[in-house]
Amino acid sequence: MRQIGRRQVVALGLALSGCGFQPVYMPTATGKAGVAQRELAAIHVNLIPDRPGQELRQALQDRLELAGGDVKRRYDLQVGFSVAGEGIAIQNDDTATRVRLIGTAIWTLTAQDSGKTKLSSGFAKAVDAMNILDSQYFALDLENEAVQKRIAETLADQITMQLAAFFRKRTAAAG
Repeated sequence: MRQIGRRQVVALGLALSGCGFQPVYMPTATGKAGVAQRELAAIHVNLIPDRPGQELRQALQDRLELAGGDVKRRYDLQVGFSVAGEGIAIQNDDTATRVRLIGTAIWTLTAQDSGKTKLSSGFAKAVDAMNILDSQYFALDLENEAVQKRIAETLADQITMQLAAFFRKRTAAAG
């Protein structure tokens, strides 16, 4: 497989900037956080039930607060989150030796105004899997936690990118 050189990356960046492409997290000319980062930092993530929900909320907070914790909250993010499992390696005796976990998140962003104005909503999905070891319950429990954490991290990445794109698009439309 051929590697891309530094000159090719710079040329690609210049070509994309010529067609109006700008990175979502692009800072301002003064080096301060850009529009997307400032708006993301203004989001309060509502509580999400259960342990996997807490992990998703923590992952979202970590990503949204990159611009600093001193930003006044102006938005609320409500997330519905679920994880479902299905056996994918079924043996002759109908026991599963591998499980696919599918995490889904449906989110809604609302303004913290008197009418709780709905600004945007979206959907994110993440898939991961784990092996089932019949004799090591503790190892299975640890693996399940690790898989659910990876799903939460992936969903948080997707939701954050969708929110950043929303804020960039909204700013471009307003200006």
